[in-house]
Amino acid sequence: MEPQKAAELAGRVLANIERVIIGKRQTIRLALAAVFAGGHILMEDVPGVGKTILCRALARSFGCTFRRLQFTPDLLPTDVTGLNVFNQQNQSFEFRPGPLFSQFLLADEINRATPKTQSALLEAMGEQQVSIDGITYPLPQPFLVLATENPIEYEGTFPLPEAQIDRFLVRLQMGYPTASEEAEMLERLRCHHPIHTLEPVADPEELCQAQQQARLVRVDETVLAYIVALAEATRRHEDLYLGASPRASLALMQTSQAWALGCGRSFVLPDDVKFSAPVVLPHRLILKTEARLRGESAVHLVEEILQVTPLPLGADHPHESGGSPPVIAPERSP
Repeated sequence: MEPQKAAELAGRVLANIERVIIGKRQTIRLALAAVFAGGHILMEDVPGVGKTILCRALARSFGCTFRRLQFTPDLLPTDVTGLNVFNQQNQSFEFRPGPLFSQFLLADEINRATPKTQSALLEAMGEQQVSIDGITYPLPQPFLVLATENPIEYEGTFPLPEAQIDRFLVRLQMGYPTASEEAEMLERLRCHHPIHTLEPVADPEELCQAQQQARLVRVDETVLAYIVALAEATRRHEDLYLGASPRASLALMQTSQAWALGCGRSFVLPDDVKFSAPVVLPHRLILKTEARLRGESAVHLVEEILQVTPLPLGADHPHESGGSPPVIAPERSP
């Protein structure tokens, strides 16, 4: 798939999702970049702001199989992966796949399940396969986990371990709509919810092609050095107990590649890295106790690191490499 076709695909899906999600274009674009990168998405926000609807709209827009799994404390690992059941007719065990065997899996309120159940997702998210009773079963392609969690209510929850959080390519937040956006939403939902009439505008094969093309987006050596410099800066920061891992550097590169592809380019710019870093790095960092007591946040520290880390010189620009102008251009907060 050519970069321009990938940008057109992103534009179609974006317009389709905006039929049900109002005023969250930036978040939708970042979610699309994560999907193009083949990464998993953690939606962390208060209840009722559209996290689940965005996940459903993504799956419907690409025409992918979709399963929703409500995570609760009594959920067992086999409720996620499936299990072997004894068939009395042929006197043998047969595997019955669980909800995990779908192209888009919505893990709703993932932090309400026990760590044992949460760990059932680790192999699937990292290696696109599930091992049960010594037999490995490949997962359908494309395969993406879209998880939601409420950062406010902690009663009855089990915090995600670092190994689990690190499997998520990006962590996104929806935020509250503006007054005009909320009024428009009420008008649209007065009679019926548009998610029920949302039709696919792409197919899983197109998505797989876009994911393959995203891996081919060129990353200049200077941009690679910039990514490494950002990761090293988190490891040296005096307020951070745990900095970004090499997997975080890889995630930042892949997200930047996917963002560039969605813009119709075949190469990554430093601005793509700067735009991706605030959703790729913060959830992988652990602050020191004294920093948390001062009210610091991982997002603020990443923004601080972006400001002080010099941009690479001599990186590609559109006019130098014959790239097309961005179809989905990064938006900056004032």
